[in-house]
Amino acid sequence: MNHITRYITAAIALTAIVWLTVLCTRSCSSDSSQAFPSTVDTINNFYTHLDSMPDGGCVKLKINPIGGSLPRVFNDSNYIHLNEAQAIGIKPISNPADAWHINRPLRHIGTCREYYLDDLTHSLPFLVPEAADLLRDIGQRFNDSLMARGGGSYRLKVTSVLRTGSSVTSLRRRNVNAVEASAHQYGTTFDISYAKFICDSVTVARTQEDLKNLLAEVLKQLRDEQRCYVKYERKQGCFHITARRPKNDNIESSYDGKEQAKES
Repeated sequence: MNHITRYITAAIALTAIVWLTVLCTRSCSSDSSQAFPSTVDTINNFYTHLDSMPDGGCVKLKINPIGGSLPRVFNDSNYIHLNEAQAIGIKPISNPADAWHINRPLRHIGTCREYYLDDLTHSLPFLVPEAADLLRDIGQRFNDSLMARGGGSYRLKVTSVLRTGSSVTSLRRRNVNAVEASAHQYGTTFDISYAKFICDSVTVARTQEDLKNLLAEVLKQLRDEQRCYVKYERKQGCFHITARRPKNDNIESSYDGKEQAKES
């Protein structure tokens, strides 16, 4: 009987994921100006890349100061991330089967020209529209800035997106930075690695340190534009980013409960 129950639960979860993907694809196609064409292609050519970044022959990249060290500049607390996520995000789901009850449109994201989506082990590839637009803009500005300073064939690596309650519990066993009330549960938040970048081809070789600081410039610009909150995660080697409510926007809070984030 226990085996039958597990099979039924798995079937429900799988059906929910399929339904969520179809729903998000439809919501994207209804507004082609905001959709990500590459995230819904059957064949995605953007998965092809080199196994690693080149070790030698790197060309120095011009980096502009951002007003302090990365940990000091990008120190928006987990409380700030969580409050904004609750204001504009979805109601948290405990598991994929809860996708039937999502109260806001989500977009399915995937590897594209602007970024590479890592193999997700503790999250699902969905974001609210504000966060999906933000992620695309970060990748586009990074590419544009790199090209304007001499080029280089690199993309950002997205390592975490929407988490369920069960995935947060599992992640907390191995990640000291994961919090019980995580902003990742609202579809507003994602992580971009600064420790690793995707190298598509060896045109102009760049160092990981220069690419990290270039990404920091882009994030500082968008943060100053009040598009996002950013936290520099030391141990996880990533920027923790939460989209902010657009100016003059009337989005109603999708979250009724009151949770408090626990600082890592």
